[in-house]
Amino acid sequence: MTDVIIAIDCMGGDFGPSVTIPSVKKILKGYSNVAFHLFGDITQITHHLKVNKILGHSRIRITGSIDDVTMNDQPAVALKSKKTSSMRLALEAVRDGQANACVSAGNTGALMAISRFVLKMLPGIDRPAIISAIPTLKNDHVYLLDLGANVVCDEKRLTQFAIMGNELAKCVDKVDSPKVGLLNVGEEDNKGSEKLRRAAELIGSIESINYAGFVEGNQIFSGDYQVIVTDGFTGNNVLKATEGLTHYLANKIKLAFERNWWAKFCGILAKPVIHAFKAEVNPEKYNGACLVGLRGIVIKSHGSANVHATCCAIEEAILQSYQKIPQVIRESLQQASEKLV
Repeated sequence: MTDVIIAIDCMGGDFGPSVTIPSVKKILKGYSNVAFHLFGDITQITHHLKVNKILGHSRIRITGSIDDVTMNDQPAVALKSKKTSSMRLALEAVRDGQANACVSAGNTGALMAISRFVLKMLPGIDRPAIISAIPTLKNDHVYLLDLGANVVCDEKRLTQFAIMGNELAKCVDKVDSPKVGLLNVGEEDNKGSEKLRRAAELIGSIESINYAGFVEGNQIFSGDYQVIVTDGFTGNNVLKATEGLTHYLANKIKLAFERNWWAKFCGILAKPVIHAFKAEVNPEKYNGACLVGLRGIVIKSHGSANVHATCCAIEEAILQSYQKIPQVIRESLQQASEKLV
């Protein structure tokens, strides 16, 4: 029996069906109660279904698309001119109750614009935020938002982020009282802009949030927080800097063990530790950012995601479908509505 249906934008990202279809095959093997509605070029999708030997699978449905969204399309153009694209059709399937969630590796700006238009915002939310988990020192993760959807944010929008991140951590990670912090240039109450100080006061007044005060950048990976709130400009730069540093460290470690014969010998002995380190910080493991604040579930996969990373994004969509994240956030927003007016 099928419990969850995931709509897949097969044409999004750098690799399209050559990655999305093998990912669907892996999920079908691992989840007997999950079905897929695939959107995209029927010829390409059919070819890759044949290659992966799942053409005609009972839990796969296909809908053809026309004039799909490219990575270079402006959001306004994608919204107004590409109404039969795989991205638009997948989102409409969620809106119409034909799917529980949508997964796309396509153009982020276009996905944001079309999602907002098709699915609409939850009451009390102005714009979607992008939220994702990043690893910490305590072998768990912290949710960081916003990661680029809202470059400029006032105190009310930052408070909305705190509420949404708080509820996501509660539902997905089963944390009764997530510790929520607000990213700033210092921990002291008088640090940062007036906007941040007003946001801190507002977030602290929400009874359902365990607000822990300002957080400095060097505390993001400590594991002491479950949710960290910031504006999209800062969050996106933190995320990109983290990815860059991860690749830098991995390459430096590799070069260090190739320096001479003794280093190579030590590298052989240290190989299990190196593999464990790479697995822990591998960005693929954390692929699948949520466009939180919408009336439906939308998961953004990285444009260059491989099969493993795409499966992680699909699994996030499945988990959030079971947890009914939009409904839970809606209830929390209703409780805090008076303070967000």
